[in-house]
Amino acid sequence: MTRRISLTAALIVLTALAAGAQSRVPFDTFFVDKALRLDLCQTGDAQGETVTLDRICEEPVWPESPAGLIEPFTYGRYAVRLYDVASNTLIYSRGLDTPFAEYKTTTPALDGIERVFERSVRVPRPKRPALFVFEARDKRHLLHPLFSLTVDPSDDHIIRESPSAGDEIYEALRSGGPHDHVDLVFLAEGYAAADGDKFKADVDRFSAYLFTVEPYKSRKDRFNVTGVFRPSPEAGVDEPRRHVFRKTALDGSFNAFDLERYLLIMGDHRMHEMAAQAPYDAIVVLVNSPRYGGGSIAFDYCVTTVDNPRSLQVFVHELGHSFAGLADEYYASAVTYNDFYPKGVEPLEPNITALLDPPDIKWKELLSPGIAVPTEYGKDRLDALEAERRANAAARAKAVREAGAAGATEGEIRRIEKKYEDVDRALAAKIEAVRKQYAGLEDKVGAFEGAGYSSKGLYRPQMYCVMISSPTGEFCLVCRRAILDMIDFYSGAAQGR
Repeated sequence: MTRRISLTAALIVLTALAAGAQSRVPFDTFFVDKALRLDLCQTGDAQGETVTLDRICEEPVWPESPAGLIEPFTYGRYAVRLYDVASNTLIYSRGLDTPFAEYKTTTPALDGIERVFERSVRVPRPKRPALFVFEARDKRHLLHPLFSLTVDPSDDHIIRESPSAGDEIYEALRSGGPHDHVDLVFLAEGYAAADGDKFKADVDRFSAYLFTVEPYKSRKDRFNVTGVFRPSPEAGVDEPRRHVFRKTALDGSFNAFDLERYLLIMGDHRMHEMAAQAPYDAIVVLVNSPRYGGGSIAFDYCVTTVDNPRSLQVFVHELGHSFAGLADEYYASAVTYNDFYPKGVEPLEPNITALLDPPDIKWKELLSPGIAVPTEYGKDRLDALEAERRANAAARAKAVREAGAAGATEGEIRRIEKKYEDVDRALAAKIEAVRKQYAGLEDKVGAFEGAGYSSKGLYRPQMYCVMISSPTGEFCLVCRRAILDMIDFYSGAAQGR
């Protein structure tokens, strides 16, 4: 079944593209209402990568809208395309991301250390042989074939066993059939056998919170929500920096890519196999832990702990990545990526821009009347003051530590702390004064510098948003539009407009 991309495959691709891909492929002509899941492995470093097939599994239902086979978006650092071999017709396409896309920007990858990452990809089950092509984008976002596979749906090697694994299925919200609704599936990770009721309560709590946030709130009737409970031998997940390792259902782990709070699922194939017990368009993994953290892979899944005071907010932020392909808008936090957004190239994500063409900014129809692009909001002054606060906090910790080591009394240590607290209060007052100066911009859509982990050169639509920080817990208008577009796409509403 498996073969490298060949000249024949490339010609099929070029022929189909030259002929003009249809925006609406008739589902019943090319597909049956089932899915094929290709469990792939990506191996490599910053200099190169290979994709290999582990297995192909048939799933009992294709849950997405049959009218949305050709994706209208250009998101993701990779793409999959499916071509009908007999007619050279492009019959399915999706953009996606993988954990390898992040790994290859890290220092170990640049140093030539190869790693293997799992990534499952699901396509509708074709009626006859189809060419599956896995493509990667270069730094200019141009797609290049990386791997191809001719899939014959009658092949005896396709695994057709039932996805049922004896897990408990919990239907939390049922608004209608899977083809015209967004299907969210919540998976249990790190819950003990006695925690089934807790998991159900967590599913209810997290989905209820999601539907208080726009645009999910006004589109609640477009969603189905299901939970899949599988007990883990041990509670929690791996925490490598704390030398804590736990046996769990999905091999969840903190410290992904050496980031303290970054939590990812190492068993991607197993996760998709578990999720296949219910129709799903988006996967949410709930981790039974009080620690702060979460993570996501765009158009694959998001994961969050459940018992931290900020877990609900982390969930909505991470779902923004995995469901709608939104970028992080913050820029002050330390990350381990290198050249994640190459200079001089417009990011693919809908909510950040390199502003290479200011008059034609990607959200120009949402710009506030009369707003300047780029938009001044006191950033340089705010950044300088925040840097002073961080330096003051570090100096305080050092002074207290040294005083304690020297045998200072509790009163002496308190006087030291007060000195630094007074400095912090003064700096906080200055920050508040700058923010008040630009308070009129808080509800405006413009181009605010600082986004995508970069202080300079990348811009976000509004001052506040869930994807950076939001005092109201709401998304900016541009992110709302991007999420709404994805809701419409998966529920079939976009094809009806």
